Amino acid sequence: MNEFELIRRHFTRAAPDAVLGVGDDAAILRPAPGCDLHVSVDMLVEGRHFFADVDPEALGHKTLAVNLSDMAAMGATPRWAVLALALPQLDAGWAEAFARGFFALAAEHGVSVVGGDTTRGPLTLAVTIFGETPRGQALRRDAARPGDDIWVSGELGLAAAALRQRLGTLDMVLPDACLQKLERPQPRVALGRALLPLVRAALDVSDGFAGDLSHILSRSACAAEVWLERLPTHAALAAHRDRLWSCIAAGGDDYELCFTADPAQAAAIQAAAAAVGVAVSKVGRIVAGSGLRLLDAAGNEVQLESLGYDHFAQA
Repeated sequence: MNEFELIRRHFTRAAPDAVLGVGDDAAILRPAPGCDLHVSVDMLVEGRHFFADVDPEALGHKTLAVNLSDMAAMGATPRWAVLALALPQLDAGWAEAFARGFFALAAEHGVSVVGGDTTRGPLTLAVTIFGETPRGQALRRDAARPGDDIWVSGELGLAAAALRQRLGTLDMVLPDACLQKLERPQPRVALGRALLPLVRAALDVSDGFAGDLSHILSRSACAAEVWLERLPTHAALAAHRDRLWSCIAAGGDDYELCFTADPAQAAAIQAAAAAVGVAVSKVGRIVAGSGLRLLDAAGNEVQLESLGYDHFAQA
């Protein structure tokens, strides 16, 4: 099997919602009338973002999921994706499993793969994704206002706990949900769309809740107070909160949504989240000023060693 047979056999699918898909020098896309176009790219590198022995089907899922999460954060409907692969060698079995995981998630969210590239090199996976929102209505990081509630979806810290257990730095029995969260995150696309008319600022939690929330604060020129005890997590982790704050508050790979909203929208937010089957939790508030204060149950400020993951600061 050569490069072109690999592409034809495993990565070429019909793209009926594109003017022109795989097979030419470039795809031709036509966004829906009255919509803004969103574009985002993510890379996953072996040894940095995933272990060498990860199940390739799970890896295919995650490769697209992290991009879908970016679309979810802006309330966008994902439409098209471009996939680039650097592979150490051609392995038909690996490619088939990877493609199975990737295209299963693509089908679930109505995403067409319209192009890409392959080459030989250290295992590196890159996706560029395109999505749409009604013109001028996208959720952004720069719209938080003092007085807003701060919300987060799902549960935090599970993937970080699984990673630390795998690295040998966390000695405790974890539920299967932790490894599932690390290897097969569920992008909150439906929730992002449901929140579009209800919330002000939003982003996805990929590098750690505290660090990612800080991006909203910086872009919106405001501050925040967050009550650590309110951060949602799995019951198995909640029982050990005191030793797992760094996972829950600052661990990466959650792929949940963090967003701010006027307190008057609280009931509507809960109803919208329930309608798409995702739990949401109110965990703090936006205030005037700058910076993030993490508070314990007694209202004392807690200092974490790190607020989140940095690709160049951490080994």
